[in-house]
Amino acid sequence: MKKILLLIALVAGAFTMAQARDTYAHDASVLPEAARTTIVNNFKAGVSVVKIDKDFGRISEYDVVLDDGTEIGFDRNGNWDKVEVNNTKSVPTSIIPTSIRTTVAKLQPKQRIVGIEKERRGYDVELSNGVEMKFDRDGKFMRYDD
Repeated sequence: MKKILLLIALVAGAFTMAQARDTYAHDASVLPEAARTTIVNNFKAGVSVVKIDKDFGRISEYDVVLDDGTEIGFDRNGNWDKVEVNNTKSVPTSIIPTSIRTTVAKLQPKQRIVGIEKERRGYDVELSNGVEMKFDRDGKFMRYDD
């Protein structure tokens, strides 16, 4: 009996692993409409690679790398949840909440936002000088982060 249960568990695990395999594409057509719209409206570079992450056979997120090296993460519905650019560029101001842009300009003048990530409780922002700032969901500054 134990051997049969072990065999069933192994087969189920192998099936799950086969269904959870990530896939890659080289064009934006595999992305949800919301993600494609975000890229077209906010970024100049084209899509280089799209990684489609799957959990238990379901798409969980999309990781996109643009031709200029910008990395954008989208949830399964196509809503962005993180953007990272190289240190010589800035995250497009059109996707950064106004209150965050204003606070960064006030507290860290002459610094560019090179990364932003939406989290459950707010936003993590990385600046060109390496400083990280935390904001709540309304864009109110909470603290500097290590």
